[in-house]
Amino acid sequence: MNKAKVLYVMQEITPYLKENHISHIGRHLPQGIQERSREIRTFMPRYGNINERRNQLHEVIRLSGMNLIIDDADHPLIIKVASIQQARMQVYFIDNEDYFHRKALYRDKSGKFFEDNDERMIFFARGVIETVKKLGWPPDIIHCHGWFTSLLPLYVKTAFKDNPLFSDAKVVFSLYDNAFEESVDPGMLKKLKYDKIKESDLKNYKDANYEGLIKGAMDYSDAIVMGNDNIDSKLVDYAGTLKVPVLSYKDEETYIEAYNDFYDELLKDMED
Repeated sequence: MNKAKVLYVMQEITPYLKENHISHIGRHLPQGIQERSREIRTFMPRYGNINERRNQLHEVIRLSGMNLIIDDADHPLIIKVASIQQARMQVYFIDNEDYFHRKALYRDKSGKFFEDNDERMIFFARGVIETVKKLGWPPDIIHCHGWFTSLLPLYVKTAFKDNPLFSDAKVVFSLYDNAFEESVDPGMLKKLKYDKIKESDLKNYKDANYEGLIKGAMDYSDAIVMGNDNIDSKLVDYAGTLKVPVLSYKDEETYIEAYNDFYDELLKDMED
């Protein structure tokens, strides 16, 4: 039997960024799942405050060079890669000068939410998909972590649903307690429609706030994971209305084994 393939799409990963709950999981979950005899690929944005020299990032020429069109403008897609030696794990970075060279994650120095966070999310989601296509690597499970990855389930289940690399993939979305008060640009809907995504597909994304993005991601996921034990009750309740498996919060000692078992259940459903 072939090894199951798990694609990790992470908002943050340590040691490339400061350690927090989500970046810690981004570092240790892929390693733990790889050690349980699965094949993995891991992606994150190449934020401008990642030190390329210290972390030994280098460009992968054969994967770079494509332009992604967002709102009628061309944006070059650059793919970089680095290795976490002790984990025997590579991380792919989605890079672009317009979106990811500023020295901050989601806000400017004054704490203002970046006005183009919607386009940065679109570019990241599309960049992951196009890179996986170039790799010719069909994931069995796509596990997205955090609000910055919340457009990926939409793309996989609409614009790319007929692509043989993604047509059978199960999408898992992990929620965290990293809400923000602002909204992303409501013009995001027009930019998404450019990618042949219909207005009827964007029901929850119309509320271009945190709750809307997370509900939209859950709408297009085959399974949901509670990544913290204090997720907003409205989102927990919404997850309960969807007819998909929901994994409750698991602590530091048990989560890798629990996620691995959860993947087994989803894979079993694919075989049945």
